[in-house]
Parts: sequence; structure tokens; C-alpha cells
Amino acid sequence: MLYHLFQFLDRHFDIPGGGLFNYISFRTGLAFILALLLSTLFGRQIIDYLQKKQIGETIRDLGLEGQMSKKGTPTMGGIIIIISILIPTLLLTNLTNIYVLLMIITTVWLGMIGFLDDYIKVFRKNKEGLSGRFKIVGQIGLGFIVGLTMYLSPAVLIRENIEIKGETQRVENVLYSKNEIKSTKTTIPFVKNNNLNYADAFKWAGRNAQKYGWILFVVVAIFIVTAVSNGANLTDGLDGLATGSSAIMGIILGILAYVSGNVNYAGYLNIMYLPGTGELLIFAGAFIGATIGFLWYNSFPAQVFMGDTGSLTLGGIIAVFALIIRKELLIPILCGVFFIESLSVMIQVSYFKFTKKRHGEGKRIFKMTPLHHHFQKPGNAGIQAIFQHPLQAMPESKIVVRFWIIGIILAAITIITLKIR
Repeated sequence: MLYHLFQFLDRHFDIPGGGLFNYISFRTGLAFILALLLSTLFGRQIIDYLQKKQIGETIRDLGLEGQMSKKGTPTMGGIIIIISILIPTLLLTNLTNIYVLLMIITTVWLGMIGFLDDYIKVFRKNKEGLSGRFKIVGQIGLGFIVGLTMYLSPAVLIRENIEIKGETQRVENVLYSKNEIKSTKTTIPFVKNNNLNYADAFKWAGRNAQKYGWILFVVVAIFIVTAVSNGANLTDGLDGLATGSSAIMGIILGILAYVSGNVNYAGYLNIMYLPGTGELLIFAGAFIGATIGFLWYNSFPAQVFMGDTGSLTLGGIIAVFALIIRKELLIPILCGVFFIESLSVMIQVSYFKFTKKRHGEGKRIFKMTPLHHHFQKPGNAGIQAIFQHPLQAMPESKIVVRFWIIGIILAAITIITLKIR
């Protein structure tokens, strides 16, 4: 809104300083600061309200180090994150940009699903919360909307990178086609030309290959939105773990959006140019500011938990953001922390069912899943698990910081993949 206001004032009245709002870097910094202030200053008031209404976390005793001390801590703090993202976004972005609109829809859509889940747990006293089937339908619905919008919207276009090679076959320059086109191309890591076309899987279909390619893209979008939002939800089990990990991912996604939306940087990195995605850097600034500000209260020992209101939203935002900038195939690397947390649960459940069916008694790989709980639970003879180490429970804060460090390493690898081919 402020963006459009200052655009009007600068165009018609030549207001001093009005032109600053033309710069993405200025609006990104402003969005970051505003989101940080909202989440820290107004976050305190929301936490006090949650405490007053006795909206606290119910805890089951699972034998984890320091677990019971969390009982009664206010939950549904994801509201703080959502408000802190939406207000700067609405004020400082170009609201006619299709990519920004998709991110706003994502934030509200998954925020509502997460809020409903937390509401049932807290106010209806139903520990199961919202039906898993309903949550999956909501996530599938969002993935379908995102995929279909990118297919149908005339504003979602790319310019493919064209390599100009010299006599030594070394790339000397990168040019872009004059016309912006609809395409099912995406970025694939560690491959020479760095582009993958979903339509290539349907070359046998002739003229219909592009149409089938978009259908495949929609299916991929549904899978990624569901997987990453659930991965973030599973990771949200220790103070600051999901919040800090999401902030790291947000920084990288912001960088990728900016270089993809800038023809000069895209040419230097030899990646496809995506007109309009640079505007997403402002959303990323608000996202990073909101998550870092929330850490003020969510870091160990947490004064508030985000609940599903926050975790589902954060995961969904990261998934849709990656899809929009055609970097969804980098998610297993960038979101490696979410990925390994989800994978640990799948491995544990599968192995337990397999051994129970074969031997009549279920056995475990890890002491407990998701993986962060494996390090939080002391190893002893009473736990039938293949991996017992560490035998002593690790302090929660140390587990969180080490996972953050892993997240930073994976973030660096994600950036490096743009040049390693």
C-alpha cells in the first residue's frame, strides 16, 4: 500500500525521497526492520494475552530431558509470525505482482489450517487436533492453486539462458531470448546446463507435451507443499529449532529470488531469468525479520511456542517460494533439516512395523523420532534401538545450535550448486 502511495506521489508531485520506494533493496530493509519490530514489540502483548487466556501447551511425559518444564508455555504463537509477515508485505510490496499474491495466499491459507488445528487442541481439549485427512486436503488444495496459477497466469513467464561459447567451448557470455515465454523448465543442481524441462518426460505426446508437463508440475507442487509443511511441523519440537532453521532458509530463498529476477546477476550465474521474482525479496525480508524476532521469545527456554499455526505456515511459505522461483529441486539440500527429520520418522515407523511383523516384536532404529528427540533422550538398556549414542541426553540448546549449523552448511551448498555443474 505504501509502495503504491509513494509511486503515485513521486509520479505526480515529485515528493523528495519518494523514489526510494522504487528500490527493492530499500523496501526489503524496511520490511525486515518492520517485521522484526512487530514480532518483538507486539509479540510480547500477544504472549501476555495467550497467558491470560491460559492458552498453554499440554505435555505428555516421554522421558525427554527438560520436557516437563515446558508444560503450560503459551502456544499458538505462530500468530505473531503471520502478522509480522503480512503487514510489511501489504505495506511495502507491489500488490499487482502475481508472485507476491501467491505468497500472501499461502501465508493466510496455511495459517488458517494451523490455527484451526491449535484451536481444537487448546479450546476443545482434543489432543489429536484437526483431522490429519483435513490438513492433507488443505495442503493439497494449496499446491493445486499454486501450480494451476503458474500454469494459467499470463504474468508467470521466463527467459531461458542461452550460452555463447568460444573456440575452447568455454562459456564466454550468457544471453536471453527477447521474448518471455511460458515454460515448464526448472533448475536442477549439479547438471551442466542447470535446466530441466518437465515437458521432456512427455516427448512422445508431441504437441501435447507442454500441457502434460504442466500437469506434472502441478503434481510436483502438491507433493512439495505437503512434504515441506509437514517437515517443518515435525521439526518444531525444540525451542527455536524450526524458527531458526526457517530463517536460514528464508535468507537463501531471498538471495535466489533476487538473482533470478535481475537479468545481470542471472546472466553472471548462467541461470534462467524470471521477470518479477525480485519483488519476492521484500517478502523474504519480512519473513526473516518475523522469524528472527519470534526467536526473541522462542529461543531456549521458550516463552511461547508457535504451534501448528506457525510451523505449517513456515513450511508452506518455503515450499511455495521455492516453486515460484523454479528452485524446488534444491529443496532436499536447502531444507535438509526438515528432510532428515521427516525421513527419520518414516524409517522408524517402517522398521518397527517390519520387525513386528517378522519377529512378533517391533524394534527401533533411533531412540525416538523425530531425529532431534533421539539426542534428547538418554540411551539405556530399556530402549530397544539400534543407535544408542549418545548415551547421555544432550542439552536442548546444544542440539538446536548444532542443527542450525548443519542448516547453514546446507544453505551454503545450495548457493554453490548454481556454479558447480
